[in-house]
Amino acid sequence: METNDPSVADRLAANRRLLETMRAALVNLHKALVDSERVQYESTIGRIQSPNHFLQLVTSDPWFAWLSPLSRLIVSMDEALDARKPVMPAVVESLLREPARLLVASDTGSGFARHYEDALQRDPDVVMAHAQVASQWRARRAAQP
Repeated sequence: METNDPSVADRLAANRRLLETMRAALVNLHKALVDSERVQYESTIGRIQSPNHFLQLVTSDPWFAWLSPLSRLIVSMDEALDARKPVMPAVVESLLREPARLLVASDTGSGFARHYEDALQRDPDVVMAHAQVASQWRARRAAQP
């Protein structure tokens, strides 16, 4: 795609900024969730012995597995932002719709929605990080024609 047209270049740059801003909010949320789960893990299972042990748990222990959809979304955003070519509007749109689909809490069932509900109920840091993501959704919708 030719980006010599200033209006096209401006739109591509604006889309990139939207994606970067949402990604930053999601990284914040992910950190709050990981920290919250660590507290739960340590109160239930026992103390985590080292940062390396913690990393191993986050990446491979079933306790933390529910976080993988959010981790994958952040990685997808990273890949789009790291690509050599400008991030195309359709890719940005797809990636920006995903948090609204994923971050739905539910007090029934299992999986991400249930764990997310539990984290929101127990940890104000998770609530604040969720509010930051929700603020990005609202700002994005308000900016759309």
